[in-house]
Amino acid sequence: MHEQIQNILLDRDGTVIEERHYLADPDGVQLIPGAGTALRALMDSGRRLFLVTNQSGIGRGYFSLAQYEAVQERLLQLLREEGVELTATVMCPHGPDDGCACRKPLPGLWQELRASHGLDPARTVMIGDKMADIRFARSAGLAAAALVLTGHGRHAAIDLGLPNQLAKAVALHPLTNPDHPDILAPDLDAVADLLLKT
Repeated sequence: MHEQIQNILLDRDGTVIEERHYLADPDGVQLIPGAGTALRALMDSGRRLFLVTNQSGIGRGYFSLAQYEAVQERLLQLLREEGVELTATVMCPHGPDDGCACRKPLPGLWQELRASHGLDPARTVMIGDKMADIRFARSAGLAAAALVLTGHGRHAAIDLGLPNQLAKAVALHPLTNPDHPDILAPDLDAVADLLLKT
């Protein structure tokens, strides 16, 4: 991360909000502790925030687009209460067998954001709780990928042979394994602390 990171791409479930299996009810939306203040600090530092989310529950028929939109509106309301405004949200509604180009880890959602907002991959980081988020960052050629240990993150860390409990964010050097993140952190708040120091 030689250039300052200006664009923060965020997974939704398990990264910004508590993981709920195929969340379809707005009443189930709950920010992960510290997420609101972390995003506010990043936004106040001049960085832009983008939500990048797979929502295969739509493609699988578990919930409708309208239900997704209601959940999304509740999330935006909670973020506004924290003084946070997202620049944009991009979403893949497809299932894993639908053959789309937009489901993470494929780079379709990145290409959409890059075209609409002129993002520079060298100044962009992806933060998520799954291997798909790390691989998405790699497929998009982003400056860095951060894995948080919230949501599915602990299981992902175990699968990667990485520590699954941390007190603060640590920078890794994933030269030997591209599936390893550049940053491993207990939560979004810890990633924000690290980014704000660079």
